[in-house]
Amino acid sequence: MATIAALYRDRDTLPLRTRALFTFGAVAALHAAAVVLLLAGAVNGRGVTLSEGLVLTAYLAGVKHSYDWDHLAAIDNSTRKFVAQRQDPVSVGFAFSLGHSSVVTLAGVLVIAGASMVGGLMQEGTAGNLVLGLIGSGVSGMFLLAMGLFNGSAFARSAGAYRRGRNGAAIDARDLEPQGLVARLLAKPLARVRRPRNIYVIGFLFGLGFDTATTIGLLMVTTAASLAGVPPFALLSLPLAFAAAMTLCDSLNGVAMMRMYRSALDDPRRRLGFNALVTGISAVSALVIAVITLGGFLNAAFSLNDPVTAWLSSIDLGDAGLLLVVLLLGVWGGASLVNRRVR
Repeated sequence: MATIAALYRDRDTLPLRTRALFTFGAVAALHAAAVVLLLAGAVNGRGVTLSEGLVLTAYLAGVKHSYDWDHLAAIDNSTRKFVAQRQDPVSVGFAFSLGHSSVVTLAGVLVIAGASMVGGLMQEGTAGNLVLGLIGSGVSGMFLLAMGLFNGSAFARSAGAYRRGRNGAAIDARDLEPQGLVARLLAKPLARVRRPRNIYVIGFLFGLGFDTATTIGLLMVTTAASLAGVPPFALLSLPLAFAAAMTLCDSLNGVAMMRMYRSALDDPRRRLGFNALVTGISAVSALVIAVITLGGFLNAAFSLNDPVTAWLSSIDLGDAGLLLVVLLLGVWGGASLVNRRVR
């Protein structure tokens, strides 16, 4: 036990590959738990086909939810911050997704236990739904605003360094770090986000809103399956399958972004333009999502009737996330091809 405690304290000093194995080992454990619960629920032979179909539906819902634009913006911008601080944040995506899916898993357990309060949280206009929605949107909006401004400072600095580098000036890796007034102002608010594991709390607070169609749909499926007589163990596999899929996709996204930003730090002259472009995309995406989220927050909190906040509150962020992934991967792939030709 003492060895495990010491390993937990010293995990930041472990090699990158070891920490990656721990991260994806935890993702694999979630998958295994979902399968075990599904098999345990199917022992009596009742509703086996129905249970398997529902678990697959929950898994695909987790995959889709992981590509919501707010997920990607939070993970990408947090990863950029940690890399700038010379960390290897291999578990940012996992920590955020685990925090987010913890809310869904807890709600699913309460649904299975017959807690009628969860139904009230899903009904738009109820006091519980309004309070949790305000917490989720308020925290996510302010966090993304802070990260967008922080990385916007990094973008301005790296873009300036890129212009100087094209004119023959010396380039240092410190030119990729956010500095200036904005970075100093945000240093204190972001001081508690020192390690990737701190993102768990951010992900948990993001998930409190119960405001996405995917989350509500999963809980409604769980409720319907419970009423249809699906065994309890099989029901428990639904939120776990959702969590397993979301942690897998978010972990892969976090590792991909870490590699993108680390490559810029390893060779700042060659990668400077690429770093500036990706940082700019991430910063702009965070700021756009912050404006949309905070607009919806103001509309709900103060019951506004103006067309601007009403329009912002109606925007669906689900499909836009896939466009962001394609854009970032395209930039990364283009930079890799250019570097191969140069070599």
